[in-house]
Amino acid sequence: MTRDEIIGSGRRVVRLEREALAETEPRIGESFARAVELIAASTGRVIVAGVGKSGLIGRKIAATMTSTGTPATFLHPTESVHGDLGIVSSNDVAILISKSGETEELLPLLEQLKRLGVRTVAIAGESTSTLARHADVWLDASVREEACPHDLAPTTSTTVTLALGDALAVTLLEVKGFRREDFARLHPGGALGKRLLLAVRDVMLTEDLPILGPGATMREAVVQLAKRRGIAIVADESGALKGVITTGDLTRLMEKEGDFLGVRVDAVMSKSPKSASPEELGSAVVYRMEQSGIMAVPVTDAAARVIGVVHLHDLMRAGAA
Repeated sequence: MTRDEIIGSGRRVVRLEREALAETEPRIGESFARAVELIAASTGRVIVAGVGKSGLIGRKIAATMTSTGTPATFLHPTESVHGDLGIVSSNDVAILISKSGETEELLPLLEQLKRLGVRTVAIAGESTSTLARHADVWLDASVREEACPHDLAPTTSTTVTLALGDALAVTLLEVKGFRREDFARLHPGGALGKRLLLAVRDVMLTEDLPILGPGATMREAVVQLAKRRGIAIVADESGALKGVITTGDLTRLMEKEGDFLGVRVDAVMSKSPKSASPEELGSAVVYRMEQSGIMAVPVTDAAARVIGVVHLHDLMRAGAA
């Protein structure tokens, strides 16, 4: 093959799979909604089964569901009739995957699942197939042709099946109200989990805070700015946040005032400063600080009292960005 022919072949595969997905989208309707409702109402797990390439796609669907709040496991159809059926309970819902809907190893499993009272969802390409006719819900995974030039190797059909599995998993995530924090708890070992779980309270400083009263002078503020990494916090006697002074505020004051050290801080401070709460995600605070071009913010409680300070570099070092 020439290089142009190689490029053309690759583009053809992508085009066929894209077109197959475009044809699948409008077929997501009432049967899809029933499948989601069936799984969401289940008190058991999702049992996913398939053979060959369908089995590989099934393993990915089970993994995606499990990581997004819908417990799922893959069950090999052949092993299921040799003892592994013991993991199945009547509270489970099964997703059975087969392009033809007549996979020889899958039909005995369907029969056993029916006997156990397990509700079933078929993802198959033939509406008249045994699998589609006997499942509680059939999801149409039909394609006009495989991307394989001989129309043999599962390519387009596996892409469509994977997309339907992802659609089920993500819709179930939304139905169940699965949150970013829930996702992070299931992925504690990765960088994403750390970023999603890290809260301001985990990083903020709570001792020896750079707090000044409203009547303090800029002489005192300069000391705090130098010792406390570029921030001085102004609070009243109750500890309520009144303002913030940064090195930028100091620079602007020095450009305007020759003798600035005696100026009161409440005449210089930003009176509507950015702040953070201890329960906020560190990543959200990093975003706000970067957008505003600031390096540190006070942390306040529900009554707007200053309880800490958090620095951008500390958040980034801890993995919040």
